[in-house]
Amino acid sequence: MDIALRPVHDSDLPVFFRQTNDPESVRMAAFTPQDPADRDRFDAKWAHIRSSPEIVARTVLADGDVVGSVSVFGEAGEREVTYWIDRAYWGKGIATAALRALLTEVTDRPLYARLAADNTGSLRVLRKCGFEITGKARGYAPGRGEETDELVLALEH
Repeated sequence: MDIALRPVHDSDLPVFFRQTNDPESVRMAAFTPQDPADRDRFDAKWAHIRSSPEIVARTVLADGDVVGSVSVFGEAGEREVTYWIDRAYWGKGIATAALRALLTEVTDRPLYARLAADNTGSLRVLRKCGFEITGKARGYAPGRGEETDELVLALEH
């Protein structure tokens, strides 16, 4: 499978919206918007992402199909990675390939990531890309409607 990144196009947004409203994906991501189905809030968020010079956001393509997004955001020294891959494509190495590609484009270090502690698939992706666990936290996860354990990871080099 050919994995590629490109800038986000307007036509990607309906696909992202559908992906981020899949109940199983929302539960696994855990730390999501309070109401993922709020299209106005989704559109405002993506307008901000696409207009901010501090955010690098890319569409993930698998064999030319839009399968998700990957981004780096935040201030220098505190920048974080985030990604969302359509559940139909989980377990195929796409998130790992997409994150690796983004990490060659964005060379800032350190970079951080946060995830629900039980999200073993995402933890595997981050570890394969060189991230190491640096801390633990617990916070309210809207995607689960409850307090959830969280891991903090860092990529130093």
